[in-house]
Amino acid sequence: MSDKGLLTGEHFLLGDYAAAEGAILVGCRFFAGYPITPATEIAERMSTRLPQVDGIYIQMEDELASMNAILGASWAGAKSMTATSGPGFSLMMENLGLGIMLETPCVLVDVQRGGPSTGLPTLVGQQDMMQARWGSHGDYEIIALCPSSPQELFDLTIRAFNLAEKFRTPVLVMTDAEIGHMTERVVIPQPEEIEIINRPQVRKGDVEPDHFRIYRDTDTDGVEGTVSPMAIAGEGYRFHVTGLIHDELGYPAMNAESSEWNIKRLVNKIRAHRDEIIQLEEQNLDDAEIIVVSYGISARTSQWPIEQARKEGIRVGYLRLITIWPFPEKRIIELAKRIRAFVVPEINMGQICLEVERCAAGQAQVLGVNRLGGDILEPQQVLSAIRKAAGRSDQPQTDLQNRQTER
Repeated sequence: MSDKGLLTGEHFLLGDYAAAEGAILVGCRFFAGYPITPATEIAERMSTRLPQVDGIYIQMEDELASMNAILGASWAGAKSMTATSGPGFSLMMENLGLGIMLETPCVLVDVQRGGPSTGLPTLVGQQDMMQARWGSHGDYEIIALCPSSPQELFDLTIRAFNLAEKFRTPVLVMTDAEIGHMTERVVIPQPEEIEIINRPQVRKGDVEPDHFRIYRDTDTDGVEGTVSPMAIAGEGYRFHVTGLIHDELGYPAMNAESSEWNIKRLVNKIRAHRDEIIQLEEQNLDDAEIIVVSYGISARTSQWPIEQARKEGIRVGYLRLITIWPFPEKRIIELAKRIRAFVVPEINMGQICLEVERCAAGQAQVLGVNRLGGDILEPQQVLSAIRKAAGRSDQPQTDLQNRQTER
């Protein structure tokens, strides 16, 4: 522990704890939440760690209030965060939409469990992926990241804050119960070794209060998608924040023209920077005839089947989605033109599989490998799908089954 209360060095950490430490290192000083399995450990960690770095932890009465509280804290100048799962994620959707409309930087970590409804509180799922994109009403864009290890939960929580601050928007970290409750080695660098991005912010004296526009278009050279600076509430700048369609000052402007201007801001600031936002991990794509596309714990389950299929002479590549939204459609379209099939393992009925199928547009076959919430995919399921995609019959006995039999 440093003299500033920051945790650094090598640690054996629970994934949920790693997310909390990443948030603290990047400057989060406000957390509001409500206990819910399997995300509660994030709140527990923040409740003990934030006071050590002069931060504030509040347990709210429910998830609606939690999401609202972090929006208010952000407008007061704090980097803020909440964490939840399943039903809590659903309850946060209304105020997530409010945060998007208000262009408020903050981070929401969803540790996914099996659903719907209260579902499987203690067991894994990846069933919130489409809700992450379309859970709130209206047109908007969202940024959602998906870690596959405790180390990445730490790293991507930092990245989530940086993206939130840069683009003035809520950012989602879509992890799952297996990653959140997994304990692995996590390397925490010194603060000066990480990139920390702070929101564009107007300071006293930069502009006359009456001339300040909290939502002013600042596009230059015809480039859409730039982000206007924020001001901290109470520092003398005159502006208004509302979930209604509004003008540059933030005051309601109830007409079609204002709606078009508003919504284009929310959409274009993400779409114009897709290449900067999207992160992927790629392996063996150059000669691949089959590509496994996966994320989170299901991506880890896919590693052995890919290695085994390669040993069998099937040219398999690996594409891990670190950024889920915006979806990397340009890369999928590009790959679909030169491969035979995509295999998409996930713990749901086929949510991201449908996105891959949309982008492949019939140029490559798309096979989903699905398991309903409660347990991870068996490696054999993934291997069978790879063999099917390659046009080979599934072998009745695999190396994995042999090892299991020997035990």
